[in-house]
Amino acid sequence: MNKIAILTDSNSGITPEEAKELGIFVIPMPFIIDGEEYFENITLSQDEFYEKLKSNVNISTSQPSLGVLEETYDDLLKAYDYIIHLPMSSSLSKTYETASNLANNYDNRIFVIDNKKISVTLKQACIDAVNMVNDGKSVEEIVEWLNQTATLSSIYITVNTLKYLKKGGRITPAAALIGAILSIKPVLQIQGGKLDKYTKVTNMYSAKQKMIEAIKNDLNSRFKEYDDKGLMTLSIAHTNNLAKALEFKEEVMKEFPNHKINFVDPLSLSVSCHIGDGSLAIVTTIEYKK
Repeated sequence: MNKIAILTDSNSGITPEEAKELGIFVIPMPFIIDGEEYFENITLSQDEFYEKLKSNVNISTSQPSLGVLEETYDDLLKAYDYIIHLPMSSSLSKTYETASNLANNYDNRIFVIDNKKISVTLKQACIDAVNMVNDGKSVEEIVEWLNQTATLSSIYITVNTLKYLKKGGRITPAAALIGAILSIKPVLQIQGGKLDKYTKVTNMYSAKQKMIEAIKNDLNSRFKEYDDKGLMTLSIAHTNNLAKALEFKEEVMKEFPNHKINFVDPLSLSVSCHIGDGSLAIVTTIEYKK
């Protein structure tokens, strides 16, 4: 049986401890903070990230260098026959493009998949891939599954502040000012890797209800075929807001008694730097079952 390595990056939200437990290899994503480079979960913890974010420093995301990718590929191929690499969605980063070009040099031993996912949804896709490896699936079968299920996920997020959307240019300063005065809370969505606005409300209770409503609509329409087969799972995500996320989990469980909640996880920092702390999110994504 061929040995297959599953590789992703820290945009999956998989910590070094989880990576070791799950048997997944994770490349830490670089962040540039006031001109200095940090690596997620290596030289930059979640707590440190939010402290820096609150202090109004300039934070930007980057992609792993070509050298890091090449070194990772070379090391893994000493022990594995194939690598399945799941970077964050190509809509949010050029990592997929860079990795795909590099993989062409490895005689079809590396498969770079644009799974169009990030954070909790990417984490689930990586776990699916590992489970398929453990079930004896071929590299071709795993790649086909990941490609076919790439768009089968939704993330809905409510933000606590408009500050970071304004800072990132996603809303104008005037809109941010009006929104703050009127206590408007936007609900954002990530579909196919793209972060877009979904709706807006005036309080957190309404935001949570809108997110639940959106997930119900997805499960009853776009994902109905898969939900009827018991393949769609739910998760809760947050930005530095665990206590409220656990409360939200209880609310979601009452609304979806026939669905399991897979994770209550932080959103990856590449999302957090655009929305700030205090956010809540609900996620649905497909799960591989034997």
